[in-house]
Amino acid sequence: MKSIQQYKEKVLDGALLSKEEAMIIANAPLEEICAAANEIREHFCGNNFDICSIINGKSGRCSENCKYCAQSSFYGTQIEQYPLLDTEILVEQAKYNEERGVLRYSIVTSAKKLNNQEVDKVCESIRTIRKKTGIAVCASFGLLDEKQLIKLKDAGVSRVHNNLETSRRNFPNVCTTHSYDEKIETIKAALRVGLNVCSGGIMGLGETMEDRIDMALTIRELGIRSIPVNMLNPIPGTPYENNKIFTNDHMCRIVAVFRFLVPNASIRLAGGRGLLEDKGVKCFQSGANAAISGDMLTTLGISIEQDMKILDRLGYKAALWNE
Repeated sequence: MKSIQQYKEKVLDGALLSKEEAMIIANAPLEEICAAANEIREHFCGNNFDICSIINGKSGRCSENCKYCAQSSFYGTQIEQYPLLDTEILVEQAKYNEERGVLRYSIVTSAKKLNNQEVDKVCESIRTIRKKTGIAVCASFGLLDEKQLIKLKDAGVSRVHNNLETSRRNFPNVCTTHSYDEKIETIKAALRVGLNVCSGGIMGLGETMEDRIDMALTIRELGIRSIPVNMLNPIPGTPYENNKIFTNDHMCRIVAVFRFLVPNASIRLAGGRGLLEDKGVKCFQSGANAAISGDMLTTLGISIEQDMKILDRLGYKAALWNE
């Protein structure tokens, strides 16, 4: 059996690892795979760190039954509910983030997808954001069709976000109101119209390491190079409220394996990072090189100022990566 160093050299030489090889790596000593993953990250990505922020552009009353989500209408969670935010608020928040060094701003909305009227409204907001700021705009508006995606691109969106969440095998255990194939079709439609795509998943949904690797391989096959790695924040009132919170070691192992599988990606710590004692520092030394900064959708995050200090301490520089 090959050593971790041999697998690392194989990746550095430009080869892609198989599922079987990833499973071997996933069970190797943690410090060894994290150090190797960090070398792979340095080789392919340098010290570039893709830091972005998000705004909850439409909150609650979602028709979907995703078991992790506080915004689902299926569960008795206590969250603020409101329709699509007005342009003034979206622009104000974009300016706030840009002034603090964030280079990418994502508008995220609840519901299976925005309707055509909502897409037209948010496109006007995006045009204003692009006119009044220099920040890149990402959109996370659900399972849109190709015509809607073209409208977003024409309005100034450069990236669309659509998480797979977990593996194809595990997805029916997480959500039954839409399918894995619907997610993949939206991703493929976005790629067809020339949009960049960001897609990853949530760790802690009852999945196995094999499920995580299967998801990462699907993402790699789709050609996606921005991969959010969320850690479940168990929300009271959701079916996953009693799921265990992952440890730092859990998350470091996951991001290290993902780095071996998709060596040139932006591997982005996202939701749940605030639950880690070090706010993700060890993960940023184990293959991760991107993050969502500021508050999440319905939970608190880590301030942009705090994150910028972390990047400086680790020798990273904020940069748009895989744009």
